[in-house]
Amino acid sequence: MIFYKTKDEIELIRESSLLVGKTLAEVAKLIKPGVTTAELDKVAEEFIRDHGAKPGFKGLYGCPSTLLCSVNEAVVHGLPTDKPLEEGDIVSIDCGTYMNDFYGDSAYTFEIGEVEPKVRKLLDVTKSCLEKGIEQAKVGNTIGDIGFAVQLEAEKNGFSVVRDLVGHGLGRKLHEKPEVPNFGKKGKGPTIQSGLVIAIEPMINMGRKEVRQLSDGWTIVTKDGKPSAHFEHDVAITDEGVDVLSTFKYIEEVLEQK
Repeated sequence: MIFYKTKDEIELIRESSLLVGKTLAEVAKLIKPGVTTAELDKVAEEFIRDHGAKPGFKGLYGCPSTLLCSVNEAVVHGLPTDKPLEEGDIVSIDCGTYMNDFYGDSAYTFEIGEVEPKVRKLLDVTKSCLEKGIEQAKVGNTIGDIGFAVQLEAEKNGFSVVRDLVGHGLGRKLHEKPEVPNFGKKGKGPTIQSGLVIAIEPMINMGRKEVRQLSDGWTIVTKDGKPSAHFEHDVAITDEGVDVLSTFKYIEEVLEQK
């Protein structure tokens, strides 16, 4: 069942989503070669709790951390570790918050120092995939229209789309109906109606689309060991158009100053 949100509920989801963006900006201040993802996780949890919210992931499905930190060939769901990040790495940092009975959920892939040009292209294209998907999130379109747009942008640039993991509805639960794949066909899937809130999150691989899970029971990596990137926004679709509830603004302000 799809739960459509009222204007008031959308505003509460926006508060949670904006706090995720501010949390990731705190992470952005610290991220550099030599820092560990475990250190970033501690800072993120403290920041979220200091702002009257709870980490959205910690404890959910047995998740042990506030952040999910996926380095290089890790696609998503990487657990924080004491291994220092290295020059040339990329790391997708996914974060959730829970406040006022609603979740926020957003992700950003960071460059650690200087990365190879082909890796930077992967990040740029993945972010563009997110933008193309958001453009199709409108009343009367279908979920398939979103996936088609993401897939087209990825594949025309020579990259592949992960099939095993998808975006999702968002609200009083972190994962609600409908699922939002990053691939699909125009006109297929549920029709988008006013009040729908979804997390759109392209996961794009430099190499092949196949992935596998590591023995930790969490981390998903590319089967071919090539890098993967991940960006995620929460969006509400109303009769007035698409409303992006999360933001990268705070993150990118920090990165521009570094």
